[in-house]
Amino acid sequence: MKRREFLLGSGAAAGAFGLGGWSLAAGDAAQELVLQPASYRLREGLTTGMVSLSPDAPPPVLYGRQGEPMRLSVRNTLPDYTSMHWHGLRIRNEMDGVPYLTQMPIGEGESFTYEFTPPDAGTYWYHPHCMTMEQMARGLTGVMVIAEPEQPGFDSEQVINLRDFRLDEGDAFLPAYTARGAARAGTFGTVQTANWQGAAVYEHTAGSLVRLRVVNTDTTRIYKLHPEGAETRIIAWDGHPVEIDLPVPTADEPLLLGPGQRVDFAVRMPENEGQSADLMAKFPGQPHRAMARLRANGASAARDLRELRPLRANPVARPDPNGAELHEFVFGWTPEGGAPNDGFCGTLGYSFWSINRKPWPGDAAQGTGPLAVLEQGKSYVLRLRNESPNLHPIHLHGLAFVPLRSNLRTLPPLMTDTMLLLKDEIADIALVADNPGDWAFHCHVIEHQKTGLTGFIRVV
Repeated sequence: MKRREFLLGSGAAAGAFGLGGWSLAAGDAAQELVLQPASYRLREGLTTGMVSLSPDAPPPVLYGRQGEPMRLSVRNTLPDYTSMHWHGLRIRNEMDGVPYLTQMPIGEGESFTYEFTPPDAGTYWYHPHCMTMEQMARGLTGVMVIAEPEQPGFDSEQVINLRDFRLDEGDAFLPAYTARGAARAGTFGTVQTANWQGAAVYEHTAGSLVRLRVVNTDTTRIYKLHPEGAETRIIAWDGHPVEIDLPVPTADEPLLLGPGQRVDFAVRMPENEGQSADLMAKFPGQPHRAMARLRANGASAARDLRELRPLRANPVARPDPNGAELHEFVFGWTPEGGAPNDGFCGTLGYSFWSINRKPWPGDAAQGTGPLAVLEQGKSYVLRLRNESPNLHPIHLHGLAFVPLRSNLRTLPPLMTDTMLLLKDEIADIALVADNPGDWAFHCHVIEHQKTGLTGFIRVV
């Protein structure tokens, strides 16, 4: 596949993990995740009013293993309601964490225990799906790693959680959104971070093999990324192994990573101590900058990328698009007269966006039916039509799909759960409806989601 086609298409052993991590081994006891206020120095000053699972640190990486049960008890100490969604995991519907669709929201002082067995290995993440805008904007987004039963041969791995924060010059929070931003591309942050740091640096053995897991957990920003300074290749996309050779992004042709999307790189660390492998990003009006730097340390391990064993494909049913029933979804602005949602889980006070020209009326709205009803076990083609000049990362809960074709570009057939739709793009995706339940289907620019661009698909 040619580099341009993919880039437009996307748009271990003990080691350094950066965020710390909690291992969620199978067992009777549930790991308790406490949602609580936090403070942190994102820049020079202390930013208060953040939200995390720790009072003074970012949400940790949660580690599980493919095919092993996990129990996570979410306890809410915040005055607002919440719920927790496990982005990309194909788990039971009642564990998906969408308020009023799969569960009741979690109130202050309440807990909810999520129990599931992840069928797929890979890189995923977690975030609230109630009071989504405010809690995510204040920091409550974390990475989840589901390890393969057999390690593919890396010496270490590094998790990078990319996200913005909207701070004023005194390091206090600005409003999480603006009406102007919500009606367009979204409201961008003023401070760009990797693992809550402006210039994250991590040590890895020189000449070793590092699995670099990169996750965009931002509410708005589409990151333009490329690796620099080391031999690198892409090995997984949105949690699933890639089965074709993909071009390595460059400064001229960067990788587009939309909110909710993930990419795994295999990195061969530089040979000499002090040299670095950098994850570079380009922001409007700024030179390229290193979001994260992996610095070579010690004597060379003299490893070779060819030593890595291929990642095993996840047990995802492959759709047969031939003769599959087609469902079309139009993403665009709200027709005149659209009312803002009911606000039980947070409202922005506006209705700007819609699916099939009907804005989502709210999490607890009565009489709202599914966008489509799919029969369990059958293959379907979904046509995603973007009738706006803005990009939309469209996320489907509980299911995985394969891009087929686009009117604008060649789409690599990468198994995914989040499709970044370009301006005026019409893209076909295919899936097997193999997980019963009501599955949220929405734009992952949270301002778009909360002002109408959301709904759900029912699998029966």
